[in-house]
Amino acid sequence: MNIAYWTVAGLLALFYSYSGAMKVLRSRDRLRPMMAWVDRMPLPAVRALGTVELLGAAGLILPPLTGIAPWLALTAAIGFVLLQTGAIAVHLTGEDRRITLNVVLITTAALLTWPATTWL
Repeated sequence: MNIAYWTVAGLLALFYSYSGAMKVLRSRDRLRPMMAWVDRMPLPAVRALGTVELLGAAGLILPPLTGIAPWLALTAAIGFVLLQTGAIAVHLTGEDRRITLNVVLITTAALLTWPATTWL
């Protein structure tokens, strides 16, 4: 169970660390080619989403690794399910209807909730 958790959590943490860092650091013009929805949201909201992704990535890895508040791993996984649910809604209400990646991410985060209960 631990190997499954660390493999999936590591991959999700890498993805969300990269995605979150891009949203926090890059300009709207540099984000637009990858994320068509950024024109429909205020830049502070995009930056906030990036910050949430960075914190969630840390929440998947650091609490179980250090043993400090390990229940945060489950909270982070559930948070990513909710985040991707909102992302799918944003994609479907706009011009960009590509949600394949979002479906994969929501499924992966949902599956991660079960091994994350190991530390409860």
